[in-house]
Amino acid sequence: MSTSPHRASDHQPEDRQDTVATGRAGHNGVLFAMCLSLVLVVASVSALNLALPDLAIDLSATNASLTWIADGYTVALAALVLPLGAIGDRIGRRNVLVAGTVVFGVASLAASFADSTTTLIVWRVVMGLGAAMIMPGTLSTITAAFPPRQRAKGVATWSGFAAAGAIIGMLAAGALLEWLSWRSIFIASAATAVVAAAAALLLSPNTKDEHPSPPDVSGAVCTALGIGTLVFAIIEGNERGWTEPVVIAALVVTVVAFSAYAWLGMRNEHPLLDPALFGIRGFRAGAIVVLVQFMAVFGFFFVGLQYLQLILGYSPLKAAAALVPVAVVVLPTSQVTPHLVRRVGMKATMTVGLLLLSAGLFVISRLDVGSGYLPFLGGLVLAGFGIGLSGAVGTSAITGSLGRGQQGVASAMNDTTREVGSAVGIALMGSIYGSHYRANLPGSLDQLPPEAADAARDSAAAGLHVADQLGAQGSALADGVKAAFMDGLSASLIAVGVIVLAAAVGCLFRAPKAPPTAD
Repeated sequence: MSTSPHRASDHQPEDRQDTVATGRAGHNGVLFAMCLSLVLVVASVSALNLALPDLAIDLSATNASLTWIADGYTVALAALVLPLGAIGDRIGRRNVLVAGTVVFGVASLAASFADSTTTLIVWRVVMGLGAAMIMPGTLSTITAAFPPRQRAKGVATWSGFAAAGAIIGMLAAGALLEWLSWRSIFIASAATAVVAAAAALLLSPNTKDEHPSPPDVSGAVCTALGIGTLVFAIIEGNERGWTEPVVIAALVVTVVAFSAYAWLGMRNEHPLLDPALFGIRGFRAGAIVVLVQFMAVFGFFFVGLQYLQLILGYSPLKAAAALVPVAVVVLPTSQVTPHLVRRVGMKATMTVGLLLLSAGLFVISRLDVGSGYLPFLGGLVLAGFGIGLSGAVGTSAITGSLGRGQQGVASAMNDTTREVGSAVGIALMGSIYGSHYRANLPGSLDQLPPEAADAARDSAAAGLHVADQLGAQGSALADGVKAAFMDGLSASLIAVGVIVLAAAVGCLFRAPKAPPTAD
């Protein structure tokens, strides 16, 4: 994958490129096929969050195991999306995408038969491999197939579905869980993968880089290793303690891996992702915006859905429906963002979007056990407007900073920042929530039989299950578990809200005012 600024092939006549890229399907057909594959990948990040209470009881999963079940998929996706995007640029993005749906579908079907947390985590990682094959081709096919005059609209639609896809996945999972077990989520994902493969084959072109660069093996290894060890350190640091040798070793490996990536990348004529690209202000600002947005969104889904189910007592479907206002706000907001950027500028749009997102997180962090849904909804709507603004403008900043011949690079970078943000957000918020939950459990827990006490410490769902079994005597335990849960929820939201706020301040002072104009 070359990251040179321009190529001769970048400047072919626009109409000729448009015809070759889209074929008979037209832009709408390409957009449908790519957004369907996108929703498949994104929905699988969020859908399983609804089943976390069931998994905690059915598989005796601890908070740490639940975090790994959710994050194993995302870590693999984040670590591998960049090198697999480069492979798609070389041999055809649709070819790799369709192969990815096969891997994804088989692993998803196998996960439905898992009988332990370890087995489930392994198959989730394999699903992440398939998702990493699918994801890069979705955006890069759109940006390669659409001419500049329509590209912003295509990217905005993609961005809207990238955010709304999480809600779509949760609604589907919630409907399944009303009547079936958590295993049905994986069976449905496998079936959707078949449909996505068929749509890609029938409707999308097989775009690729006509002048591929030699593979950058060292860059692929360094980025995969750095991302994987970073997430491992966050999860295990909160679980085992930050002074544990294995955690310290993981942090050292993370620093060494990313340092080696930067050092080698500056000396490689054809790096996987040229570190010098981060010197482009629009590219850098877009990457930071997308990173922190998805850190907040998917970290919030991990803990927020448990609030709706465990504290408010919602069923899985009702919990998913309670998050629909996000999609209702995000989709139209992302569609009007290109017009807003033209009127007030990219810097203002980025900054306001991140400020609204952080405000939504802070509002929800103030909830207590008796707050109910309406205050939660208020924070949700604020965050939704922020997501719609920041997601669309961040993605456009990345793709617009590079020419048409570099859209594989732009797409891979966008996907990498999204998935790294998602993986780190789940790990960070899940770990902060878990440590504060355990620290704030009532002292009366020690009076329970050891097995029951350990179960309550493992997860809030298990704690409430133990309280139910105690009958009338369990009400005090249930109150203590719920209060400890809210302490963990609040701490995790405040931590990520501060990060998003810091990013907003950074955009205010460092992001370019006008959007990039590279073609």
